[in-house]
Amino acid sequence: MNGTSPPAVMKVDAVLFDKDGTLFDFHATWSRWAEAVIDELSGGDAGLRARIAGAIGFDLAAGRFDPASPVIAGTHREASELLVSVLSGWSLAQVEDYLARRAAHAPLEPPVPLVPFLEDLAARGLQLGVVTNDTEAGARAHLRTAGIEAHFDFIAGFDSGHGAKPEPGPLLAFARAAGHAPARVAMVGDSTHDLIAGRAAGMQVLAVLTGMAEAQELAPHADAVLPDIGHIPRWLTP
Repeated sequence: MNGTSPPAVMKVDAVLFDKDGTLFDFHATWSRWAEAVIDELSGGDAGLRARIAGAIGFDLAAGRFDPASPVIAGTHREASELLVSVLSGWSLAQVEDYLARRAAHAPLEPPVPLVPFLEDLAARGLQLGVVTNDTEAGARAHLRTAGIEAHFDFIAGFDSGHGAKPEPGPLLAFARAAGHAPARVAMVGDSTHDLIAGRAAGMQVLAVLTGMAEAQELAPHADAVLPDIGHIPRWLTP
């Protein structure tokens, strides 16, 4: 023996990210956006403003989503269905279109500088993907705005034909596309929807605390709970 240590073995061959609350801090990005949308849709009607906020689980006094809001981990369509239930004269298609257009201009706030972070992961030989319950077009628009769309080998929304989280379908679609066994993929997310989907897919599961869920809620479903995605490189090698 020459006294040198063997090279570290990577835990995974690919990393699959949720978008909102993971690549982008949920509160910093979406609470300010939601407040503006509620004001716009209510048109100065205080009663309607309160009903809209109640429908989507938004705390007007605190200026942020309630941690139990169904919007946090729900699909774009589910959020639209909640809104159309309190908006007189709007169709579901109109609400979906409105939200898609408004969401395209959300003030995206990443928890770490994303370009060097993703370049580092790619330099380690990892394939990268995004699976979100947003629309695929909305996800691509956000990733493009952040200058990171080209860093991902796979991008899927709830409408991409693979299903939506917490079902494992879109995660397994990524594993197939990447050519890796699910056990060699890490799913990274900020909600139990993400983590349950990862477990169901047979993947390794990482939770981050840049969403609305607390560590104690996420820990039972995760292999590790990290402050944010910037801590992933240290987790990758034993």
